[in-house]
Amino acid sequence: MNNKIKRLLLGDEAFALGVINAGLSGAYAYPGTPSTEILEFIQADPVARERKIHCAWSTNEKTAMEEALGMSFCGKRATVSMKHVGLNVAADPFVNSAMTGANGGLLVIAADDPSMHSSQNEQDSRFYADFAMIPLLEPSNQQEAYDMAKYGFDLSEKEGIPVLIRFVTRLSHSRAVVEVDKEPQAGNSLHYPENKQQWVLMPASSRRRNKQLVKDFLEFQKISEKSPFNFKETGKNYSLGIVVSGIAYNYLKEAFNNNVPYPLVKVSQYPLPVELISELLEQCESILILEEGQPFIEKKVRGELDKHLKPIYGKLSGEVERTGELTPDLVKEAIVKIMGEDCGIEKPEIKDISSIVVNRPPALCQGCGHRDVFQALNEVLTEYESPKVFGDIGCYTLGYLSPFNAIDTVVDMGASITMAKGAADAGQHPSVAVIGDSTFTHSGMTGLLDAVNENSPVTVIITDNLTTGMTGGQESQGTGKLEAICLGIGVDPDHLKTITSHPTNLEAMKKLFKEEIDYKGLSVIISRRECIQTARRKAKGK
Repeated sequence: MNNKIKRLLLGDEAFALGVINAGLSGAYAYPGTPSTEILEFIQADPVARERKIHCAWSTNEKTAMEEALGMSFCGKRATVSMKHVGLNVAADPFVNSAMTGANGGLLVIAADDPSMHSSQNEQDSRFYADFAMIPLLEPSNQQEAYDMAKYGFDLSEKEGIPVLIRFVTRLSHSRAVVEVDKEPQAGNSLHYPENKQQWVLMPASSRRRNKQLVKDFLEFQKISEKSPFNFKETGKNYSLGIVVSGIAYNYLKEAFNNNVPYPLVKVSQYPLPVELISELLEQCESILILEEGQPFIEKKVRGELDKHLKPIYGKLSGEVERTGELTPDLVKEAIVKIMGEDCGIEKPEIKDISSIVVNRPPALCQGCGHRDVFQALNEVLTEYESPKVFGDIGCYTLGYLSPFNAIDTVVDMGASITMAKGAADAGQHPSVAVIGDSTFTHSGMTGLLDAVNENSPVTVIITDNLTTGMTGGQESQGTGKLEAICLGIGVDPDHLKTITSHPTNLEAMKKLFKEEIDYKGLSVIISRRECIQTARRKAKGK
């Protein structure tokens, strides 16, 4: 029985249909040529409407990325699409998403624009994947764009990592016949990460995760070597070997009427399949590299060619530690490894500093208003099944630690509101965001606008301590203006509440939190109390 049908689709449309058929639950985007048609197709697709797939334009690429990350946290499959320069805007949560990993499959689509048909630059998004140490898929035609949707989701969930998909203008905006599935598969059910610590990017957990990510990247390399999208083709003339990626594979085939006389390696999944390319280097007298965009592969292959001339040692070969800071002792250790113990350097005794220094984890100050927020919130949330609290960057991040253990995620500045929104889009309730006054004005306002536009069932708690406490008590740009800002963004006045965070107010705080969590729409609570350290400095100054 044939479960496939054929459709004439743009590259963007083929991918959009692919993610719908692969069990998509949420699609987020900010419009930008050549990526715009991806979300437009999902919004217009009858299956997406019938299945109530969440698909909406976000305020910017950063909020879109964080919302998709929030949905992934809840175990559902999500996409976020943008043009290449939009990835600059989303870089903060994108790079950090490699550290949190993915729970539900998460595909990040960056549509590059070589020749700058409608863009400011010609940047190549493959460098972002390499920088963040996440897998990347680069379709060479519309059929691969469709097939990579399901493959990418499966890869993301199997390896617990977001996957970057790189499109280029000619692929996005050209049509071809694509063989697609007749029936879409079901979406994921709501489920949460097993490793909660991984989603709270405090230094201690991030250091552990960074070491694991480096190990995982080696596994991503092995997967690329066996990828169905990376393969070697034999030829008759070995005076030249060709490494070709993405859409350039089509151009090469066209140039030789589908009968290329030279052996080649076709690359559409990264990290670069080094073993495949090494075999080609050994067999051929010279190498031609064909790739759309910047010389990303060429730089790496030139490094690989160097390996055939003389050994190169360093972090990639394992003589130098890939994580943490470089120290004189680590330099000495590397030289001894390479040159032997008779090289004239005394082999150092590497010590684990943590074994001789008493661990003193940070904690919220006694008398801090954030303590009262977390105490009240914790007591209220015991009444609900599987509540989730999305935290942010600031003093209140310490609410993740004992004795409160009150936060489920911390990713980057402003991500609390957008991840809470993405989680709510996935069906999570309660979905609570905790953000400080300074962080709110830094990058939380745009996320709040997204939540306002859909009246998302999210409870946002702005912990206003009237200063930028984490960095030493600088002025907070929103002091005295938070209510006006929220009203200006469009928060319903009936669900914009202010309360003093103080032990004597605990019962009132609990009552307010409960009321607004039970409201099936967006609510904002400003819990206000001056930072105790700032208050002391002011008193001392007087």
